[in-house]
Amino acid sequence: MKRLNKKGFTLVEIMIVVAIIGLLAAIAIPNFVQARTNAQTNACIANMKQLEGAVVLFNLDNGADPANVAALAPIYLTAAPSCPGGGVYTIGGGNRPTCSLGGAHVLP
Repeated sequence: MKRLNKKGFTLVEIMIVVAIIGLLAAIAIPNFVQARTNAQTNACIANMKQLEGAVVLFNLDNGADPANVAALAPIYLTAAPSCPGGGVYTIGGGNRPTCSLGGAHVLP
């Protein structure tokens, strides 16, 4: 009797491994997308809180509300922040900055 020395995996074994990896990816990818969205929202809210503090300081020093974020940048901010989600910050008549994305990008 001859004994064959076979090394390697069969096609069925490889297909099972690929199916398991695909199933794990199908479960994990939506969670990563959701985590990224939450991180962008939290970073946007943190930026708006910093802008709100800068507006309050500007108002105390100058007695006027700045028209835009650029007016705050030279003295009260190191640089004008940008929304990680791609929105634009605006400062209106009050002390509350807003993000153009709205939705979850709102100060509490």
